[in-house]
Amino acid sequence: MSNLNREVYIRIATRDDAALIADLSRVTFYETFASQNTKENMDKFMNQQFTRDKLMKEVGADHNIFLIAEVEGEAVGYARMRESPDPHGLNELPAIELARIYSVQSRIGKGVGSALIQNCIDVAIQEKKRSIWLGVWDKNYHAISFYQRWGFEKFSEHEFILGDEVQTDWLMKKTL
Repeated sequence: MSNLNREVYIRIATRDDAALIADLSRVTFYETFASQNTKENMDKFMNQQFTRDKLMKEVGADHNIFLIAEVEGEAVGYARMRESPDPHGLNELPAIELARIYSVQSRIGKGVGSALIQNCIDVAIQEKKRSIWLGVWDKNYHAISFYQRWGFEKFSEHEFILGDEVQTDWLMKKTL
């Protein structure tokens, strides 16, 4: 994999990384969203939809590609790409979803996200995709700005349920 930032190393995860990915998923999701949501909604989501077991089963499953970002051998972020039904608005171009991309809080703004997203774009191109798309919470302004800097544009919206709360995700795409 390529290295945009010499100190961040990106590699493709294997089934052997399932526990690492699951634990990193849960930590980074909680770090990112706990302060903006109720404890009850976070707990319900983490304990029903975002369990360690469910996350471990995604790694190595058909149509999923996981990338791990490491700094000095320590996992500090990850991305999940997947083949999924394309939402309306992608102009029927061959596309892949960037389903998750997270960095541990201590590494935000230090090149982890940039290294991950560049490698996701590289993978999409290798897979002969013409578009890459994602969903992002409409109140996650930092992430929206990051995606816009990488050339993603809003093309639609959909609902995301966190616990008992219905939230709105922007769907954003980048043509490759």
